[in-house]
Amino acid sequence: MYSVVRIALAVLSAVLLILSFPGFNMWIFAWIAFIPLFFALENQGPFKAFLISYLTGFLFFLGTIYWLIHVTLPGMIVVVAYLALYFGLFGLLISYSKLSTPYSQLPTMLFIPAAWVTFEWIRANALTGFGWNLLGYSQASNLTMIQISDITGAYGVGFVILALNAAIYAYIKNLRNAKKTYMGLAAVSFLLLAVFAYGSLRLNNVFTGEKLKVAIVQGNIPQDEKWDSRFTDFILSRYAGLTREAAMEKVDMVIWPETSVPGFLENEKELYDTVRDLAAEANAPILVGSPRYDEADNSESYYNSAFLVLSDGTIGGHYDKIHLVPFGEYVPFKNLLSFIHRFAPRPIGDCVAGKDFTVFRFSLKRAARDADYNWKLLKKVNFSCLICFEDVFPDLARKFVKKNADFLVNITNDAWFGKTSAAYQHAQASIFRAVENRTNVLRAANTGLSCFIDQKGRITGRVARNGRDLFVDGFGIQEIVLSRARTFYTKYGDLFAYMCVFLTLLNLAARLKNKTGRA
Repeated sequence: MYSVVRIALAVLSAVLLILSFPGFNMWIFAWIAFIPLFFALENQGPFKAFLISYLTGFLFFLGTIYWLIHVTLPGMIVVVAYLALYFGLFGLLISYSKLSTPYSQLPTMLFIPAAWVTFEWIRANALTGFGWNLLGYSQASNLTMIQISDITGAYGVGFVILALNAAIYAYIKNLRNAKKTYMGLAAVSFLLLAVFAYGSLRLNNVFTGEKLKVAIVQGNIPQDEKWDSRFTDFILSRYAGLTREAAMEKVDMVIWPETSVPGFLENEKELYDTVRDLAAEANAPILVGSPRYDEADNSESYYNSAFLVLSDGTIGGHYDKIHLVPFGEYVPFKNLLSFIHRFAPRPIGDCVAGKDFTVFRFSLKRAARDADYNWKLLKKVNFSCLICFEDVFPDLARKFVKKNADFLVNITNDAWFGKTSAAYQHAQASIFRAVENRTNVLRAANTGLSCFIDQKGRITGRVARNGRDLFVDGFGIQEIVLSRARTFYTKYGDLFAYMCVFLTLLNLAARLKNKTGRA
């Protein structure tokens, strides 16, 4: 096969993958996206297989996280080049293991998706982790297929997608002798039916429990105004106005976005008094995003935090962001990479990572006249907060749920990335966190996709104006059902991914042993 054809096939796979994600949302293409790549990898040595797959990965990430250009062009190129390595290693593994020919064997068909999951899991955890746009995320709106995530996490969905790609490739490759692919195709078909049946069953589940009426507020404050003291009054006025409007619906809780308070809530009396008075006026607690600093050992530590201001005016606790954005909120290996500050297009923060998995609690009373509720006193409502891209890390979310959080909140600010697909890609992660743990995820963004996600991964409401949900201000109100349906995934985490890693290593070890034996 000519090199130009192989390159065209690699490009085609990248295009199909790009089309599977937001802003195109053609999730069906993910189920065939790797077939051209498999053809391109036929009979290629390790180095060429790496380059071909690397090209697919580079183009895919260039086409899906292009929005990083709004933050930094050089940084975007570096990130894309790094993430493409995992595609390249996947191709190298296929070549090294001599998988480009015997796709007809059932073990091979299972090894391919296991290898893919292995590299995705490594990508999501290595070097602080960047589990953005996992293959399974492409199916976020394919609700039936993603229900298996409460067992396998998002990795299980990616596994099924790769398995079908491999089975279709094998069938096409062996059209004249279909018996070679019969077992593999039958096994993958059975797997698909099982996943579909499980998903259908889960979608028919009815979650019962107490109801909570929540308002999420989207302020839509421009980035160049957020920390300009000249706009402090304007920012507070906008959030106050939206909160008062929402409070007219007798909500039980109000959520503001990440760093929505233009200053240090704990230390600036005017800011605190404003939020305190709003909470009292609304007769509901308000969760706000605000930076925090702590003076200890003659030094100042800064945190990206969330505060719960109760209706009685007191602060009901705070959460300090645990998983910080490297080169955004801090510089990793600071002493070694101190020069980075000189080349950054925007100042890099000097934040400290939090350590506590905070579960916020507040008491909630119901009047007897509220006929829509079958209870008069809910002693405690428990919830936890994920800040910014923390919802991309499934283990972080499940740890909060294991600490008895009744629901999760994601406060974020996606205004950095302009009118791009970034906000919708970000929301896909929250959808999977909801399904994995069978819990509501409520998202409040400065701008982005501020929405309500239920236990089945359905977006049941969003903040929108004139059909637009990006770069508009407003609020949304929804009743959510508080339920504690703890899942296999909540209890055991990425056990499925660990099994894929083990299978990949076992397969490689067996092939190396056979190769050594033949030598």
